[in-house]
Amino acid sequence: MVRANGAVSLRELARVVQTSEVTVRRDVRALEAEGLLDRRHGGAVLPGGFTRESGFPQKSHLATAEKTAIADLAAGLVEEGEAIVVGAGTTTQELARRLARVPGLTVVTNSLLVAQALAHANRVEVVMTGGTLRGSNYALVGSGAEQSLQGLRVSRAFLSGSGLTAERGLSTSNMLSASVDRALVQAAAEVVVLADHTKLGTDTMFQTVPTDVITRLVTDEPPAHDERAGTELQALADQGVQIAVAGTGGAGASGPGGEGVPTGRQQPRRDMPLPGQRRSHPGAPGSQLRSAGALAEQQAQGAGERARVADMRRR
Repeated sequence: MVRANGAVSLRELARVVQTSEVTVRRDVRALEAEGLLDRRHGGAVLPGGFTRESGFPQKSHLATAEKTAIADLAAGLVEEGEAIVVGAGTTTQELARRLARVPGLTVVTNSLLVAQALAHANRVEVVMTGGTLRGSNYALVGSGAEQSLQGLRVSRAFLSGSGLTAERGLSTSNMLSASVDRALVQAAAEVVVLADHTKLGTDTMFQTVPTDVITRLVTDEPPAHDERAGTELQALADQGVQIAVAGTGGAGASGPGGEGVPTGRQQPRRDMPLPGQRRSHPGAPGSQLRSAGALAEQQAQGAGERARVADMRRR
């Protein structure tokens, strides 16, 4: 199936061979050890290491539920009347479909798929870069795309990629795509990375966004067995990246007080527990992944203890 399609998801493999995803994951790991395929993005692809990149048809069938949840959460970050840039990718395409409902929005993009998703949104202005069409991901790349972004300034950039690590940040397998993504980042005051948990801990050939430039990561909650993704999330948080975690069960993410965040204009995020020691970074609100409700409860307990001690002293 991988040879025929270039990539396949674990869910599809489990359906075809009529077994559990746990069993499929174990078998895929064994095939990877033999060099027959590589595990990527919730599935498997043909081997190729750092330089291989799956095309759009393969990517569009991988981690679809996660990408939908991430796009729902990220759309809540966008305000009416904003000007933003949106890079190429299947996750950013999902985001664009939701941005069609934001009035007065201006979207600058090098992605034909993003532009197509917004083509019939009568309250959204779409600005396309120039450049040469890269057919594998329907994106405009090259010097023409980069030059058209010079002198541009917007509030946020929404980008995806092939891998994300705390050490190198966001990366991709194609040099031309990486160069345009870097130009998109230069045009934005804030950088929001959209990456499902299968990309966490994956490092590819060309760096696009260093970790210290990433303002916020919107991702899904890693499975309990995925220690690598959980460790990578904690490392990103330790470096000051704000982490917003989307739920894939239909209920959406929870807000600071534990309540569901509606699809509105507020900034949604879900504070999730991560393994390891947490470090505090002044001025980095995402570095301490603790809900406001928990913080308020801790402060209330502290105030009660101080009052009890004061009363004992008076007695």
